[in-house]
Amino acid sequence: MTKSPLAPDQFPELPAIAGLRLATAQAGVKYAGRTDVMLALLDPGTTVAGVFTKSATCSAAVLDCRAKLGSPSDQPAAILVNSGNANAFTGNAGAKAVDALCDAVAKATGVDANRVFTASTGVIGEVLPHGKIAAHLDAMTANPDATLADAANAIMTTDTFPKGAHASVDIDGTKVSIAGIAKGSGMIAPDMATMLSYVFTDAKIAQNDLQNMLMDLCDQSFNAITVDSDTSTSDTLMLCATGASGVDATGSEEFQAALKSVMLDLAHQIVKDGEGATKFVEITVTGAQDDNDARKVALSIANSPLVKTAIAGEDPNWGRIVMAVGKSGAAADRDRLSIRFGDIQVASNGWVDPAYTEAAGATYMTQQNLVITTDLGIGTGSSTVWTCDLTHGYITINADYRS
Repeated sequence: MTKSPLAPDQFPELPAIAGLRLATAQAGVKYAGRTDVMLALLDPGTTVAGVFTKSATCSAAVLDCRAKLGSPSDQPAAILVNSGNANAFTGNAGAKAVDALCDAVAKATGVDANRVFTASTGVIGEVLPHGKIAAHLDAMTANPDATLADAANAIMTTDTFPKGAHASVDIDGTKVSIAGIAKGSGMIAPDMATMLSYVFTDAKIAQNDLQNMLMDLCDQSFNAITVDSDTSTSDTLMLCATGASGVDATGSEEFQAALKSVMLDLAHQIVKDGEGATKFVEITVTGAQDDNDARKVALSIANSPLVKTAIAGEDPNWGRIVMAVGKSGAAADRDRLSIRFGDIQVASNGWVDPAYTEAAGATYMTQQNLVITTDLGIGTGSSTVWTCDLTHGYITINADYRS
């Protein structure tokens, strides 16, 4: 597929994370000649945190990962991911495939099966040919010399570019590194994190602290993005702290800020790879009754097909934003509502601003990166989400998805 016009110029040079080794393979899960399996091997002492889809039809891999999060960190761990097949809605066959792969990884690597985490992404409802994956595990274990860039390519489905981000922070004179990869393009809406993402750090953090940190930062990043309002059955976000740096980052505000920057970067890249996307849109709502209402309004605007198609057509149709505010279910007062496109005041106190011109709005909409701000004028609640436009490309990609 054609690379998204919003894609970064190149994949970033990610640092190697001590305590992490990677391998990839071409297993032919769906397509021949395509790297479609990633194996991450994590040293003893690694703590693992995860946040998963809230979908009631989630995959067997999600259920298995949830159950294993509290496993002892003194043991090594492994993560196995395949693309091309979601291993979801396949009944007992799905659970059997997960068990078989966990056992196969345990046999090949020596990692206890209770410390093997799996994920699958791709078409729903097709039985996973797990034997094809298992056949490569011995070779992958023997040669764990892949890079995070290799791993990012292996987990893609309809993505048009691999996604990676990194940051480092100095804690008590020692450098601590963070690096992560993600996949996601369609079926993206905030209900945990609608994608697959794996973030690694050489910091030392206890599992409970790591889990709480991940959940908090997830709400500010992956849970604040939407492409099409659809939540996947396989959404998985995992954060692994190997402790190899010897630095305890628990309670470090600098570390949390660096981790947030990595997660937000990855989340934004997913939106920028939204199927058919040509515009990256930040939507901020202020003056709401509370933060929860602000989020309702922000998502109502971000998910509205009418708003998104207007953006795609570079039409400054602010009436559609008024509509989205009204349908959100949040408290609102028509006569206090104000709207801005970037620095342009479009509407003030429930009416079009006297200084606003349609020409100014139309010119602003030609930009690739847009900011739409809505102030409800009734409280102090606020929220920001990120989305993209809705083009005919989205229809084309999804109409042909299984072809």
